[in-house]
Amino acid sequence: MRDYEEVTAFLGEWGRFQRLVFFLLSASIIPNGFNGLSIVFLAGTPEHRCAVPRGANLSGEWRNASIPLELRGGRAVPSRCRRYRLAALANFSALGLRPGSDVELGSLEQEPCLDGWEYSRDVYRSTIVTEWNLVCDNDWKGPLSTSLFFVGVLLGSFVSGQLSDKFGRKNVLFATLAMQTGFSFIQVFSTSWEMFSVFFVLVGMGQISNYVAAFVLGTEILGKSIRVLFCTLGVCIFYAFGYMLLPLFAYFIRDWRMLLLALTLPGLLCIPLWWVIPESPRWLISQGRFQEAEDIIRKAAKTNGITAPDVILDPGELQDMNSQKQQTYTILDLMKTRNILTITIMSVILWMIISVGYFGLSLDTPNLHGDVYVNCFLSAVIEVPAYVISWLLLRNLPRRYSMAAALFLGGCVLLFIQLVPSHIRALSILLVMLGKFGITSAFSMVYVYTAELYPTVVRNMGVGASSMASRLGSILSPYFVYLGAYDRFLPYILMGSLTVLSGILTLFLPESYGMPLPDTIEQMLLVKGLEYRPASSSTRDSKEEEENPEIFKSTAF
Repeated sequence: MRDYEEVTAFLGEWGRFQRLVFFLLSASIIPNGFNGLSIVFLAGTPEHRCAVPRGANLSGEWRNASIPLELRGGRAVPSRCRRYRLAALANFSALGLRPGSDVELGSLEQEPCLDGWEYSRDVYRSTIVTEWNLVCDNDWKGPLSTSLFFVGVLLGSFVSGQLSDKFGRKNVLFATLAMQTGFSFIQVFSTSWEMFSVFFVLVGMGQISNYVAAFVLGTEILGKSIRVLFCTLGVCIFYAFGYMLLPLFAYFIRDWRMLLLALTLPGLLCIPLWWVIPESPRWLISQGRFQEAEDIIRKAAKTNGITAPDVILDPGELQDMNSQKQQTYTILDLMKTRNILTITIMSVILWMIISVGYFGLSLDTPNLHGDVYVNCFLSAVIEVPAYVISWLLLRNLPRRYSMAAALFLGGCVLLFIQLVPSHIRALSILLVMLGKFGITSAFSMVYVYTAELYPTVVRNMGVGASSMASRLGSILSPYFVYLGAYDRFLPYILMGSLTVLSGILTLFLPESYGMPLPDTIEQMLLVKGLEYRPASSSTRDSKEEEENPEIFKSTAF
């Protein structure tokens, strides 16, 4: 009996076919980078104050004094949500009284912005905030829009794996690319915040589904030596490239509808890839479609300039990976013993905190000192070295200490931000970027680490449960940013404290570097402090398990 790797070994590892698949699938991730965080600019909140209508019968002096002052960031600035009662000001103006000298402004009655708001056009020409007045009593709607996008990501995570297993990796990849592009285009014509948000949920579902489909398709087509490179540097760095394009688009296009349209159109460039990217031969074999799989393999051999054998796939000889008799496992098996339950709880907490930190810092760039577009670009650029460093650490150093070091770095620098004098703004931005670097590195490493901790029989389920916790963290992250409206340092204090705590938590996890992957729950590495339980002495081929593409099905941002 021969397995798929042995049957296709004649193709080589890094021929023209493999390079084409590697770069085209990685390129298909680029739109995810700028669509996933586009809300940073689509829902940007400019400076605003209550509007005073032209027919208010106020003198110029009273019109200028119509907005009360409030303390914000240690400075007295015009209120964003209150004004003095215009009827009283009109009476004072008619009597010829002067504000401040004849009338004490602090004693005047105030009222909400009954006539709408005036928005600064210095940074944004228009956003969904200025379009539908998502400020003051409605300022909760901005973060909710972001959370609803991540709710869509959560829902897409549930169904993407099952859809690709049933309908094929390629079909789901392009169907969900079309879904993401199509619903983003419809969003451009939204007539209300509710309509915008509903379609944002659907965009989130499409985005994660095509990400996972591309991820799985690449792991199943590419060989062992290239697969890990694709799953770490290939996908992640191209995602970061897309993220870098976002502030460039937003800088030149300041209107939210035109910006969204510009971010949507690149999705159409993926249409020609339908005729270039093949279906997964592994999936076709699992469906009994041997001739189609063989045609793809022969085309790959031709692309690589290799003469294929006369017979490649013989159903009688080829070992079907799905034909092996396996025991059925459920989510309850993640709580079967105290050891696996402890690892599951720690992994869920770890993933949720890292996700809160990553998306919280990504969404918080408009609140940093300096230019919002430059800050967003720096936030994207810092991810490239973070992914490279995490890849090097995974190759050469223990997982537990690498993860803990990245988390301690990310958390500690965020806690130091509150100590930076207000006039040294560049240092504050530097610390935020260092925090983003540490948390992004940890986010990249936690996928591999978690996959190595769980045994083969429940590995996909364990990583999937942790990934779901990550989605919950991303849903909560906009509200960590929202707290900055009350205290500028509060989001950093919370995210920094939680990140440091997660670094401490990581030190209690078992070390998996250089260890064979466990096959059964009994063979799992023990958490510190738990009683030793004898593990089965069955032999394991760690290399084959490490390259099992099933590990990666749930590992998408």
